[in-house]
Amino acid sequence: MQTKEMTEPAKTNTTKQRVFSGFQPSGELHLGNYLGAFKGWAERQAQKENFFCIVDLHAITVPQDPEELRARTRSHAAMLFALGLDPSHCAIFVQSHVTAHAEACWILNCVTPLGWLERMTQYKDKATAQDSVLTGLLDYPVLMTADIVLYDAHEVPVGDDQKQHVELARDIAQRFNHLYGETFVVPEPVIPETGARVMGLNDPTVKMSKTFSDVRGHAVGMLDNPKEIERSIKRAVTDSGSDIVFSNDPAKAGVDNLLRIYQSIVGKSDNEVKADFADARGYGDLKARVAEVVIDELSPIRERYREIAEDTDELDRLLARGADRARAVSEPKLDEVKRRVGLVLPKGR
Repeated sequence: MQTKEMTEPAKTNTTKQRVFSGFQPSGELHLGNYLGAFKGWAERQAQKENFFCIVDLHAITVPQDPEELRARTRSHAAMLFALGLDPSHCAIFVQSHVTAHAEACWILNCVTPLGWLERMTQYKDKATAQDSVLTGLLDYPVLMTADIVLYDAHEVPVGDDQKQHVELARDIAQRFNHLYGETFVVPEPVIPETGARVMGLNDPTVKMSKTFSDVRGHAVGMLDNPKEIERSIKRAVTDSGSDIVFSNDPAKAGVDNLLRIYQSIVGKSDNEVKADFADARGYGDLKARVAEVVIDELSPIRERYREIAEDTDELDRLLARGADRARAVSEPKLDEVKRRVGLVLPKGR
């Protein structure tokens, strides 16, 4: 599994702006995750200094099966490397391996008004669906803030559903800076223009989500074989018409979603995509061509994933290396935060 890129030492580049992004090890990774986040991470990784984190502490804000959580954490880590993220450009690590995140969260809790957390849309949505709400669910955005500000991240690539949390992170960072002096970079949410919101194949009015990944026909899984991918896309909901066009018409949401998936993979403009389907004979042709480009895109990733996942020692080594790089940045920042609020650091720090 080892390559020249993976064995060369990674260096922290202080001349580039920093990017932080994280994702939970929950559910099965799917095409929406890839086109909405991972593909952009891989394509832009050399442009910035990147910290990509598997946020397992966030995952336990709702009940988890411990063995499943461990397995998914390792599986999702293997997928990041399979996607082409290069340790010479990125620090890829597990959140709980870097204890500064949890420590910084507690300190930031002490400057965050309760009302700020209670107004979070995701908290309100999840709280209404549960009989008993765990404190961790309410505090989720503060931990996310700690994740970001520990690295002085300038950019946080997110989907629309996480933008509010990054805006809260900005508020918390600014409040801390106001109370204790300039300490944190105030981060900016970055939402990709294309592929940021891939919709469900069975219902193009809802975002493709790991929550519904076990619903038949909802998503294309990153590890699905070509026949499974073809079957899922052929069953995608469309409409009773035949026009293959981009549209804001809710009735054509299914066609628009398929075209956006195609566009996100091939990287063409709206007009170029329209020209690609000028000779198509209805939605059958559309689905066949979309399935073809999705299969071509995911097949090498799936093969690479299997190679990486089987080499557990090398995977552990890569994650340890990522955590070391993350600590080299986050621990000095945490020490600065502790000094700002008046905590006594151990001798020699």
